[in-house]
Amino acid sequence: MSKPSRREQLEAMLADDPNDPLLRYMLAMEHVSAGTPAEAVPVFRELLERSPDYVPAYMQFGQTLARLGQSAEARAVWQRGVAQARQQRDDHAAGEMQGMIDMLE
Repeated sequence: MSKPSRREQLEAMLADDPNDPLLRYMLAMEHVSAGTPAEAVPVFRELLERSPDYVPAYMQFGQTLARLGQSAEARAVWQRGVAQARQQRDDHAAGEMQGMIDMLE
């Protein structure tokens, strides 16, 4: 019997704790790292539905969408992320995402 993959391990942990934003973020990033960014999209969506205050997800979700050629949606995600980051007084994250928005224009 083979050892479960990292993705499978993360999915098992999420089954035990579906509201853990870090686990969901790690699963999305595992898909990105594995070269399957389209599979990360629904994971990021669910993450932001469950934890809209999880600022790092906005940056990475936007980048994933941009890589998939979905610039308009990437811009919208980053705009929501900028607002959330400002609400949390995270000027660094807000600035990074605003820079990504500016690069799209």
